[in-house]
Amino acid sequence: MSYAIIKLGGKQYRVQEGERLLVDRLAVDEGSTFQPSVLLVGGDGKADLSPSTTVTARIVGHELGEKIRIGKYKKRTGYKRHTGYRSRLTRIEIESIGAGARKAAAKPKAEATEKAEAPKVEAPKAEAPKVEAAASEAPAAETRTAHPPKGYEDMTVAQISEAASGWRRPNLEAALEYEREHANRKTAIAALESALKDKES
Repeated sequence: MSYAIIKLGGKQYRVQEGERLLVDRLAVDEGSTFQPSVLLVGGDGKADLSPSTTVTARIVGHELGEKIRIGKYKKRTGYKRHTGYRSRLTRIEIESIGAGARKAAAKPKAEATEKAEAPKVEAPKAEAPKVEAAASEAPAAETRTAHPPKGYEDMTVAQISEAASGWRRPNLEAALEYEREHANRKTAIAALESALKDKES
């Protein structure tokens, strides 16, 4: 990934690998590394809004910002006050974006190749498992289970009440079972039961 948006001290920064930037003072020692929270990772025309990758940053040093002069003056009273202010800042360097995720992704591929190679060794005894597989597939084809209509989990009670009359009986029964086991919404259960009664009559 070519860039990431990180959050530090309530502010957001767009960073790339090798980039240095000044942020508000962090309570971390010089030379140590840390991982800021990542809000977005992007690059190659794609953006990941819920990234699982990590950004590693190193503390280069703690600095003081440019001095700001503050002057107060009231006319005809002789009132004059002068103060100054320097921000406490930390300079950080972005070492890597998503390096941990790349290493983790490499391991499962290696495991998958090992698993794929293991069954090839036992290939000569292929006839017996085929018969067992065919026998196990036959009952599965016979016992067909009904499911609630597509997107039922995200539907509101009002949507269920409107659409229930157009569903088939197996779908209504499956939806009623799901409702009793998971959501248990009384109005939705009543709507499904009345739709079932209409189908019976």
